[in-house]
Amino acid sequence: MASVDPLSALLSGIRAEGSTVTHAVLEAPWSIRFVDDAPLTMVSVLRGGGILLMPDGAEHAVGVGDTAIVRGPDTFHLMDQPSTLDRPHIEYEIACFAADAECTAQDLGGIRWGNEPDGATALIVGAYRASGHRHERLLRALPPVLVINEDTEVCAWLEAAAADAAVRAAGSQALMDRLLDWALVCTLRTWFDRAGSEAPDWYRGLADAILAPALEAFHARPSRRWTVEALATESGVSRALFAKRFTKVMGCPPLTYLTECRMAEAEALLSETDSSMAQIAKSVGYADAFGFSAAFKRHRGVSPSAFRARNTL
Repeated sequence: MASVDPLSALLSGIRAEGSTVTHAVLEAPWSIRFVDDAPLTMVSVLRGGGILLMPDGAEHAVGVGDTAIVRGPDTFHLMDQPSTLDRPHIEYEIACFAADAECTAQDLGGIRWGNEPDGATALIVGAYRASGHRHERLLRALPPVLVINEDTEVCAWLEAAAADAAVRAAGSQALMDRLLDWALVCTLRTWFDRAGSEAPDWYRGLADAILAPALEAFHARPSRRWTVEALATESGVSRALFAKRFTKVMGCPPLTYLTECRMAEAEALLSETDSSMAQIAKSVGYADAFGFSAAFKRHRGVSPSAFRARNTL
């Protein structure tokens, strides 16, 4: 079985939809409202820039080459200066999920606002829909806003790719959305690499030479009844060394991590599939449905059947 790393698994439930390129030629004071209530929104600044203003009043400057990922679902603003929000100003809106939204492929590169040529701002905006529960663990690992600066050559390539998508009617929106999916993965990987100890445990572990082989083996075969000794064997070290290293890097003992991963996967299977309890139990490494049900209720406070009834899509 091919290995599925944790980041890939968590991103499997979240996809860009209705992405757009917006060329905003704005005269101050101005603001743009993002109103999709999306779990994640990504804003890449190709030219120009502004300040992201969050509902709690936090401000984040973004300029050329910056990509911001905003954790939803609250409405937020991009504006020339936060001090103008309560003053008379021109307000624009981006809503990719609305039934009458203009965030469509035929508009890519064609939306132009305002009348001040010297204030040209070019944005790529991706709003992301989520399905099931897999993405929730990813969202918990992210701050409300993260900003990563990319090389200006990347911006030029991204804008060129968007412009190319705009002139190809067939499949252009799907192409742009998949491009934004790729950009999301690249941005998150860059942020996790730079986050150091602030990165989620599963990401830190995959970067550790001792732990990575064991984690890759576990995530490739979660149905196997793993022990600490078996994991240590995958890493080629003693059980004691492995357990000590795991706890230091990951912040919890090996079996605690495995159990949490199994419970998270069980939640996804319960809400997204009609698999039987016995099938789910086997998939997440339990010998039978009884043992799985007892473990699930112990760790989640509710039986698997009750969880499924509440969360079936």
